Amino acid sequence: MTTLNARIGEVTQRIVARSLSARARYLDRIAGAAAPRPHRQALGCANQAHGFAACGPADKAMLREGQGASIGIVTAYNDMLSAHRPYERYPELIREAARAAGGAALVAGGVPAMCDGITQGEAGMELSLFSRDVIALSTAVALSHQTFDAAVFLGICDKIVPGLVIGALSSGHLPAVFIPSGPMTSGLANTQKSQVRQLFAEGKVGRDALLEAEAKSYHGPGTCTFYGTANTNQMLMDIMGLHLPGASFVAPDTPLRDALTRAAVERALAITALGNDAIAVGRMLDEKAFVNAIVGLHATGGSTNHTLHLVAMAAAGGITLAWDDFSELAEVTPLLARVYPNGAADVNHFHAAGGMAFVIRELLGAGLLHADAQTILGQGLDAYTREPVLGGDGGLVWRDGPTASGEATVLRSAAAPFQPTGGLKVLDGNLGRSVIKTSAVAPERHVIEAPARVFHAQEELQAAFKAGKLTGDFVAVVRFQGPKANGMPELHKLMPPLGVLQDRGQKVALVTDGRLSGASGKVPAAIHVTPEAAEGGAIAKIRDGDQVRVDAVTGRLEVVVPAAEWAARPAAKADLSAHHAGVGRDLFAPFRAAVGPADQGATIFRGVQA
Repeated sequence: MTTLNARIGEVTQRIVARSLSARARYLDRIAGAAAPRPHRQALGCANQAHGFAACGPADKAMLREGQGASIGIVTAYNDMLSAHRPYERYPELIREAARAAGGAALVAGGVPAMCDGITQGEAGMELSLFSRDVIALSTAVALSHQTFDAAVFLGICDKIVPGLVIGALSSGHLPAVFIPSGPMTSGLANTQKSQVRQLFAEGKVGRDALLEAEAKSYHGPGTCTFYGTANTNQMLMDIMGLHLPGASFVAPDTPLRDALTRAAVERALAITALGNDAIAVGRMLDEKAFVNAIVGLHATGGSTNHTLHLVAMAAAGGITLAWDDFSELAEVTPLLARVYPNGAADVNHFHAAGGMAFVIRELLGAGLLHADAQTILGQGLDAYTREPVLGGDGGLVWRDGPTASGEATVLRSAAAPFQPTGGLKVLDGNLGRSVIKTSAVAPERHVIEAPARVFHAQEELQAAFKAGKLTGDFVAVVRFQGPKANGMPELHKLMPPLGVLQDRGQKVALVTDGRLSGASGKVPAAIHVTPEAAEGGAIAKIRDGDQVRVDAVTGRLEVVVPAAEWAARPAAKADLSAHHAGVGRDLFAPFRAAVGPADQGATIFRGVQA
């Protein structure tokens, strides 16, 4: 048996100790909610009748008098978003599978699913992060009828899966199974798409060429194929044991995908409190599961959004994660995957090269995962080194995953990784705290010291770029982009111009209290700076020309200004009223007032979990 890496054990024990009181309260709460018989039968007769009034005769009889389990379906289906369009036919698949296994399934509720790709640079992006907490609230409402013995969750993209997990943990006495829909087939290579974006930023191609490239890249049903937050979510659901093994990256609308969906339903019915193999999601997602998630994040070069989301998800189960946990785990986790924007490949290439079965096998072999962490299979993570295939009768067959990478430019072993650490660092200094992802940044750019150029919106930086004003070396400071200011939008429209300038030979870096997520790419970016500018954080004191040092080697984020001058300097103010109305932003004033800081998950639920 492989010995657990000492750092993994130390960080886990620190999280356990830090979380002891809140976790105990949470476990007591969900223990009190569990029941050994269908809870629906304890409801009043009118309550029960409302619950099955619209069902067909067979489902109605089972729900009224039967002892079978009832599954609640929480769905993020809409047919505008490519990743969620395949979910249109899932409810009927799930209902049929549940009936065949002696249970019933009903759509308990829907949750919103917005796309950051559509809202990039637009007002709607300022609702994006808050949509995670709306999804959690919507999930809690969906399960509030208390007629279900298990729940299955249909969601893929950026804020949707974290929100569903938070909502699932609010009903943590139930088993929870997450059912993915899979990535779209590969289109225009991500590197080509990025090149066209930079050419457009330089004015060398027009809008028609840019739209054609984007349409060829995002071209059909399924998840976008680059390794941003959506596909990082899917990796996490595998390594945390909430998916069936290997389910994440199977293509949508295929026989294998349908077989996996049916098997997921059967598994949800098998692990309710009505039987002998109960697996409550609130107990399953313990400190070991979250440590495994962070290790998986680093090993695959996943999205920095999860320095927010995993913190918020864990808090919903009474577990307190800190950014230092991420940084310390990154130091011992090798980078095993190169998927765009950290390489040229997309997630389909990653899956074909060995995918999650190979990654989990390598991490287990290196002692970097808690092998005994519980999963929906009722087994440890060894089961997740297998992958699904279709047998001759069309049913699922599980086989051992590959023991060697199918493509060394995409996926490597723990013994010969792309780099020895996970490439994520926490930065501290007189500007506050932030995170930086270096897995796609050239080593010679891991330390940048240059004069500040200060902006209060990404549009201001874009205008300066187009006017030819961004000359010489500089650190772009884009502030008043934090959760209290305007909902902490992603700032991806900064990347093409900054990438152009970097390619011209200028030394550039970004410092912001906003987000960049998994597609931050090749420009060094200190993101999620906290305290944020709207809270009077030090980032609000920077002036044009101040020397700013972004040091991903020693973990420092500093402005080089005499201490006395810095202490006396007032923080700048900004008129944010234009960001607080229109496109529904006025409705989110209570969210902006309640939201916590980035290093606590940027969530409105601060202090209410557990």
